[in-house]
Amino acid sequence: MPEGTTSPIRSIAVFCASSHRCPPALFDAARTMGEAIGQRGLQLVYGGTNVGLMKELADAAHAAGARVVGVIPRFMQEKGIAGLSCHELLLAEDMRQRKSRMEELADAFVVLPGGIGTLEEFFEILTLKQLGLHNKPIVLLNTAGYWQPMLAMLRAMIDMGVAKESLTDLYAIAESAEEVFALLEGYHAPTIPSKWA
Repeated sequence: MPEGTTSPIRSIAVFCASSHRCPPALFDAARTMGEAIGQRGLQLVYGGTNVGLMKELADAAHAAGARVVGVIPRFMQEKGIAGLSCHELLLAEDMRQRKSRMEELADAFVVLPGGIGTLEEFFEILTLKQLGLHNKPIVLLNTAGYWQPMLAMLRAMIDMGVAKESLTDLYAIAESAEEVFALLEGYHAPTIPSKWA
């Protein structure tokens, strides 16, 4: 996609924690994000479970009018933790297929606080964007400064020459759901360098 062009955002994939031990501020952020997606008449694509921030996000999105699509690996579905707010629940054979399906269904990615699974999802879509395999917006929701240590690590990678400065053009950082949507609405796809190595 040439720089300066945008495509309509109708479906948002949200990555976030499945833990029920998160502090209240993170649950509040997940709920607000879900509500914001529903209020805008968008589709939510998420990891398909009924636990942690995922549940809060999906329940709020459903209640606010979003179409909710969950993508869950079969082994998780067999554990009885599939989301109850899904209009459509897609079964994946494994974690890799789950990520691939979520990437296909999304026009944009929003990353809420999460654990190593959320980190893996973020870094995969970031890497794919760096390689020019998609040019969709990626926004980190930095609730309670959650992503500051990771952002410092990315800065250190650039400063030490193992990553390019252009890495920071591939994602945006928001402090609230409203800012997430302001960034998405103003998104201009960056030109991906042809020489990325």
